[in-house]
Amino acid sequence: MLTKSTMKKSFCIWTEVDLQIIDNQKPDFESLSGSQYFYLNKGVYRLADHWGRTANSKWRLNPMNADLRKVRLGFAHFSDFHPDNLHEKLYFIEVDFEQQLVFFNHKNNKKVDCEAQLRTATETTKTIRKIRNLLENQSWTKHFSDVNIIKKVVKEIVKSDKSVLEIKKMFL
Repeated sequence: MLTKSTMKKSFCIWTEVDLQIIDNQKPDFESLSGSQYFYLNKGVYRLADHWGRTANSKWRLNPMNADLRKVRLGFAHFSDFHPDNLHEKLYFIEVDFEQQLVFFNHKNNKKVDCEAQLRTATETTKTIRKIRNLLENQSWTKHFSDVNIIKKVVKEIVKSDKSVLEIKKMFL
């Protein structure tokens, strides 16, 4: 069974589930920040009002919908937890171009055909900032005739360690 110490310094993508699942149950553990944990043989439920960077971990919640509820219940299998540290190249970047969202993911979740470059946590954060800036501020695209230039540049950033300037020059 996963323990409190195993969950420290980990990466995990949780799936939001209906709050009724834990109706009338007492949590197995409650953190100092008020998050409640309910352990099962196969995984753990977490009831919390905060996701993302939690203590020493990076936990993302895939929400059921976009409502504004603050407290959400997430579930993760024990196999969904992966080790995290600042030194190893553990992360790769994923981009949803339709919704213009940028995510990081752990190398243990990487699909075989994924061309994304692995990066340290710090490198990943910096690269995500660059990509978000390109997606949000598209005035730079007027210098290119290709209507798909944003997608091409961002995809190249994701799969290489070249600078944004180097990549833009590739497409001129």
